[in-house]
Amino acid sequence: MRLLTRTTRSVAPTEAGERLFQRLGPHLQEIEQELSALRDTREHPAGNIRLTAGEHAASAVLWPTLKPFMLQYPDIHIEITVDNGLTDIVDGRFDAGIRLGEQVAKDMIAVRIAPDMRMAVVGSADYLARYGTPQTPYELDRHRCINMRLPTLGGIYAWEFAHEGREVRVRVDGQITLNSLPQRIDAAAAGLGLAYVPEDSVAEALADGRLVRLLEAWTPSFTGYHLYYPSRRQHTAAFSLLVDALRR
Repeated sequence: MRLLTRTTRSVAPTEAGERLFQRLGPHLQEIEQELSALRDTREHPAGNIRLTAGEHAASAVLWPTLKPFMLQYPDIHIEITVDNGLTDIVDGRFDAGIRLGEQVAKDMIAVRIAPDMRMAVVGSADYLARYGTPQTPYELDRHRCINMRLPTLGGIYAWEFAHEGREVRVRVDGQITLNSLPQRIDAAAAGLGLAYVPEDSVAEALADGRLVRLLEAWTPSFTGYHLYYPSRRQHTAAFSLLVDALRR
């Protein structure tokens, strides 16, 4: 079917071509508008992103990246829920979560955004003067320890150790249980007991002598933080930009 009539000087639609144009014309305009909107989104990214992260991941990994990212992209809005539990990001309607690599479900896409994380057992010099210094994790049952309860598991977190190929989990006891990492560090510095915390979170306190490190040969490293999200979900240009920023 001929839709156009061509001469050496002009091109004009046939009757059939005119009818087709009348039917498709409005849709072609809509397609052009959508393509224009997509181009604008790439040039001026915008949208909402909902994330969930543990306390340490949020402060040590996520926030340092978000500060310059949000200044660069003022139309991208980000909501962060800090939760130390293993949040179901699908049920919670989150775009993505941040957890240690070994905590991410196998059916998720996982992007590594931080190096391995090593733990540290710390206490104040005053506490060690009063109660002594444990030489192995097996001696922790004679010490006051600052516990943490994991909401998802509903129980007290067992401290994890590894030495010469041996893995050990120790359930400790103490006067206080705290979910907040800064409070656990403060409690240890105040002499209330020993704390089991990420190594980087106490670097300054170890350097200035507020805390002393213990059982260093026993403290393990865990696979670093990963950003994870469902494989079947389509993501926006704004989300892709955030993934790239965190991956660097």
